[in-house]
Amino acid sequence: MMTRTLNSINDLMSVGFGQSVPIHSLVLLHWFANTVNIDRNDVIHLTFNPKHDYGSHYYGNSGGLFELSLGSTYYTIGNINESTAAQLPPHVRAQSGHGNRVRVVIRVREAYGVRQVEHVYITQHYHQFNYRRSDYDPDQTYEVTTNLLREIRDCDTYIFGHKNNLKFLYSDYRSPLNNENLN
Repeated sequence: MMTRTLNSINDLMSVGFGQSVPIHSLVLLHWFANTVNIDRNDVIHLTFNPKHDYGSHYYGNSGGLFELSLGSTYYTIGNINESTAAQLPPHVRAQSGHGNRVRVVIRVREAYGVRQVEHVYITQHYHQFNYRRSDYDPDQTYEVTTNLLREIRDCDTYIFGHKNNLKFLYSDYRSPLNNENLN
């Protein structure tokens, strides 16, 4: 399956962000972009252990949604029901009004103790999650480039922490947003 790529905030807004792509994706991506290191060659270096920090854990790619790569491992981030999710900032944990479905999925290659992120995706579980495991919805899965991560990183933290400023961001990009989306 071909995953759509988001290279900028404009791309993010063009896919119906806030409607088909939950707002929590942006909050989670903002946290992720500010937690990893991105060097001048666009290599993303993890600053945490994806096996358990911040509610992250191994993802087996059981549905075959993502491309397999020898020597690489997938991890999922954003499950607020994981005990280590308490490490996430309160504004990230508070954005769970979409049924804890939103995730950042990363493909990581580890060599000599250094973890490099090869690919970053935003995705969400199908609607019928119901406390059981559910595959990710391929129609709601997007690859995120380092350029988009840099743009999100450069946005003011308060935009993502406060509803009124988040509404301002949406009005800037002419995307409808209402209080229901912010729960």
